[in-house]
Amino acid sequence: MERSGHVAHGQHARTPRPTTLAPVPLTELAGLAGATIEGNGAPAPEDVAVTGVELRAQDIRPGDLFAALPGARAHGAAFVDQAVEHGAIAVLTDTSGAELITQAGATVPILLHDAPRSVLGTLAARIYGNPSDQLTLIGITGTSGKTTTAYLVEGGLAAAGHKAGLIGTVETRIAGEPVASALTTPEAPQLQALLAVMAERGISHVVMEVSSHALALGRVDGCRFAVGGFTNLSQDHLDFHKDLDDYFGTKAQLFDGRARPAPARAVICVDDDWGGRMAERAIGEVTTVSAGGQPANWVARAPEVTGVGVQSFVAETASGEQYPVTVLLPGRYNVANALLALALLEAAGVDPAAAARGLQTVQVPGRMERVDRGQPFLAVVDYAHKPGAVEAVLATLRGQARGKIALVLGAGGNRDAGKRGPMGAAAARGSDLLLVTDDNPRDEEPEMIRAEMVAGAQGVPAAERAIIEEISDRRAAIVAAVRWIHAQGVGDDVVVVAGKGHEWGQEVKGVKQPFDDRVVLAEAIDEILAAPAGGDPR
Repeated sequence: MERSGHVAHGQHARTPRPTTLAPVPLTELAGLAGATIEGNGAPAPEDVAVTGVELRAQDIRPGDLFAALPGARAHGAAFVDQAVEHGAIAVLTDTSGAELITQAGATVPILLHDAPRSVLGTLAARIYGNPSDQLTLIGITGTSGKTTTAYLVEGGLAAAGHKAGLIGTVETRIAGEPVASALTTPEAPQLQALLAVMAERGISHVVMEVSSHALALGRVDGCRFAVGGFTNLSQDHLDFHKDLDDYFGTKAQLFDGRARPAPARAVICVDDDWGGRMAERAIGEVTTVSAGGQPANWVARAPEVTGVGVQSFVAETASGEQYPVTVLLPGRYNVANALLALALLEAAGVDPAAAARGLQTVQVPGRMERVDRGQPFLAVVDYAHKPGAVEAVLATLRGQARGKIALVLGAGGNRDAGKRGPMGAAAARGSDLLLVTDDNPRDEEPEMIRAEMVAGAQGVPAAERAIIEEISDRRAAIVAAVRWIHAQGVGDDVVVVAGKGHEWGQEVKGVKQPFDDRVVLAEAIDEILAAPAGGDPR
């Protein structure tokens, strides 16, 4: 099943580009970047004007600057012939790249810089007309809740009458319409092109998720954020960051002005200690929010569950204004996400009363997303793939379900291996049946990943843990969970399929096969409902 905003396996989408911008002289770009120009036998640099920029040689269009950066496996300059064939009129690279271009005999001007990635965002922004200067750009960072908060902000903007854009890990949308994208976290050239397209189409506000990778790798360089938001911080991406302090320090780059201009306003959830530290570190005007009883400028009052997967609360400001909020999302952490979204909207100049009305219609793909086929139990798919997120999802469902919980969970390969044991432990403590299965093994051996999760689960005392089973095939594990819950017949039982959420594929040894947890879960439920009473659906 192909999801909105993404590209089916085997296809490749080009990022849309603006159509009304003037070319930028190569000499101007060199001055902006502090780069030197090597003619390399090409036409005089003052005669060269750039109309676009790309990292991937196969995506180059006529008039583009080819950003040939050093990579883990190969240098981008090794593909200069392909880039020139597609129409590249200049190359941004380092000394090693320049040597490769010379060896290839390519006669194309070279923008030479010792650290080309460090200037790529600034150059891309200039090439595409510095689009964030024309937009109210809202950036959201943190470990969990970025996607949900971004969708809530988008919903609030639309309800208040603004044309909004969204750039996130699930999809990119312009005024509510999905835009095909090959990347979930755009590199600087794609990001600046998207922002320019949004400005060209009359978008006034853009909300985007800002990952630690995007900050560390300069993908958001060249962006001028009007408002920055922080959700929380917990263990994740420690395959990329050396420790939690390093992870926090990277997130803080959005707020502290060290690596790029800080947003004029920062809105920070202080429900964990990291939020308190971020509020102290941020420069500019800081607004704090808390759904957990901490002193803050915005607080959540009187939260209550008003239906299955529906909850309400009152958002209250320090000056006493109150705004009733309803969200179609369960869990106290989603009260925090909604409160943060409302405060972000207010910081961006949006009327909170109008914005709050928009929050009550927002549904977030793959985040506590219900799969309803008329079955007598609750079935949900969630993106939880970190120990804290798994624990929060299960605690939320346990608070609403009187019956049993069956959980299907795996862990991704080539990612932070240190979280696998804690994930298994959190899963075993919070469920009644834990089915450990494959997620996206990528290049790792899946049985080794499962073994680490099972070991963590078995570390929980026997009296406190779920039944633990290991089923490598994810489809079979989902079917087993549905059958087990259907056989309980207790009422208010729950099947949770966690870890992949909105993802449409499963990656094994470099190959991504179509696989959508929501589709497979629906098929498993249909199968059990179609079986004769008392019979085996097989």
